[in-house]
Amino acid sequence: MKRVFYTAAIVAALGISVASCGLNEKKETTQTTDSGTQQTPYEPPAREQISYRAVNKKDSIANLSAYDSNQKMIIMALNRMDAAHAAKADTLIIPDKFIDFNQYSPYPFYVPELKDVKKVIFFSYPAQAFGAYEQGKLVKWGPTNMGRQKDQTPTGLFFANWKAEETRSTFDDEWLLKWNFNIENKLGVGWHQYEMPGYPASHSCLRLLESDARYLYDWADQWVLKGTDNVQAKGTPVIVFGSYPFGSGKPWFAVAQNAKAMDISADQMKELVATHLQTILKEQTTQEQFRSTKTADSTK
Repeated sequence: MKRVFYTAAIVAALGISVASCGLNEKKETTQTTDSGTQQTPYEPPAREQISYRAVNKKDSIANLSAYDSNQKMIIMALNRMDAAHAAKADTLIIPDKFIDFNQYSPYPFYVPELKDVKKVIFFSYPAQAFGAYEQGKLVKWGPTNMGRQKDQTPTGLFFANWKAEETRSTFDDEWLLKWNFNIENKLGVGWHQYEMPGYPASHSCLRLLESDARYLYDWADQWVLKGTDNVQAKGTPVIVFGSYPFGSGKPWFAVAQNAKAMDISADQMKELVATHLQTILKEQTTQEQFRSTKTADSTK
């Protein structure tokens, strides 16, 4: 949902469970760093082969009551819907098998170009999915419903600003936004929990399932302010990218013909990272220096 500018003073006063965090690692080898210490390089798990069907609700396989909670999570994520909308959907994408949740991620398990970045979140407009990374490793992914055609979510590099466990939209005070985390203060853009019909439907914000909104709310770092409006350090970097094919149907239905249709390639991630890496590392250093100084001061 789009919200008007929140002042710093106000800020200061202030399912599918998309699971999964830790990916199982494969056997690893060691290497020696310049300091002589042994380091174990990360080797991501292999991708399992999964096929998909677009199933009409008249088919018994589309009956969600036949699945356990983890399987329902996967189905809802694949269809970018919450449970209420998935139960009413005419057609659902159903996988041929149910395995580790991260195996269904459109994002690569590892992006080596991000190995020096502590935390970063990606939101893909065409895939309608987010991916959270730590040191280049995918720690979580999930579905999102971003801005509708006339209120599109802005793209580019942003940083997490302020957050509120619960707030009312200033666009419509009947809209209760849970686990709200702002990334563009003046435009009032951020991620939060809200209903997910399975397509871009928001007023420019990034809708999430509640479990995902809560996870990112706790996981991401806020900005650090001095006084009411002086930003001393920015929060976790957020990259919103790509464009949605409005009027052309849901892109993820293409996996019924090509299981890799929604995959975000390593080359695309490399290009995205290259565009923003210098800025991200600069802001990360500023944040580390500020937090280090603050910690030192608190121990005096």
